[in-house]
This record gives sequence, C-alpha cells and structure tokens, in this order.
Amino acid sequence: MAFHLSEESKERILKFYDISQVAFRFGFVPLIIFLGWSQTYPRPSLIRLLSPLAMTRS
Repeated sequence: MAFHLSEESKERILKFYDISQVAFRFGFVPLIIFLGWSQTYPRPSLIRLLSPLAMTRS
C-alpha cells in the first residue's frame, strides 16, 4: 500500500524539517549550558559562567 502526499504537503514537511534542524543546531548548546547552570549549587552568575577568562578568588 503506497502513501501519496500532495506537493504542498511535501513542501510543508521539508520546510518544517529545515526549520527544526536550525532550531536544534542553535538551541542545543544553550540548552545544555542552561541545564548545567540551573542544576549547580551554589549557582554562579551568568557573566562568570560565560566569561572566557578564568576569574578565580584568592
């Protein structure tokens, strides 16, 4: 049994697929950073977390 889609449905599926790929690519790393930040104790400030410079206290 074959499953046939109209051209409009195929275009919508491809557009959704493309948008979901972009959302995953640009949203995955920030999601992991947010989850790590929200689960640590004591919670560091976001500036200190995202800073490329190591700010240590003596």
